[in-house]
Amino acid sequence: MVPTWRGWLLLLTLGLAVCAGAVLGVYPFLAVEDPKPGGMLVVEGWSSEEAMGEVVDEWKRQHYDGLFVTGGPIEKNSPLAGYKTFAEYGASVLAHLGCDPKVIHAISTPKVVKDRTYSEAVGLKGWLKANGVAATTVNLYSMGAHSRRSRLLFQKAFGSEAQIGIVASAEQEFDPKHWWQSSVGFRSVTSEAIAYLYARLLFHPAEE
Repeated sequence: MVPTWRGWLLLLTLGLAVCAGAVLGVYPFLAVEDPKPGGMLVVEGWSSEEAMGEVVDEWKRQHYDGLFVTGGPIEKNSPLAGYKTFAEYGASVLAHLGCDPKVIHAISTPKVVKDRTYSEAVGLKGWLKANGVAATTVNLYSMGAHSRRSRLLFQKAFGSEAQIGIVASAEQEFDPKHWWQSSVGFRSVTSEAIAYLYARLLFHPAEE
């Protein structure tokens, strides 16, 4: 049976409502907030200086067992080439912003061409085991729309050994409520949405 014009209008209205809901809901979905009490605080060393400032505030506000910065090698022609890795650079930024260097652990990881966040999580897990540090709770501080994928990849790396909490930094480059109105926001959110689907559905880490 072919719908009447009223039926087509209803279907069109429902379709537009679903699309609008998806557009409005995708950023809050990606920029998830789900911190866990205690444990350690982890941040990726490539995070912006604004995000690093938030990490320092988070460290001072909550009670964590340690502060860890992950990151791979920095290219020789980079403006940051004075540091060997993003882990070292991130640790330097945190110290400069007022965090006690004695509590900061820079966990440098090897260069990889893909799945960088997962590689950093595996590197952190290996360092903790090698140094006899028990990690039952890991709180990851991540960048906006990158947060849900970061937590997923850290959970894949740690498995059932630790629960992964996540804190999303405030977005500095675009309005999260109207992300589609700027090229930066559109690129960021759409690319992270695709990357999250890849991590959720297609990424299967090799057995350790």
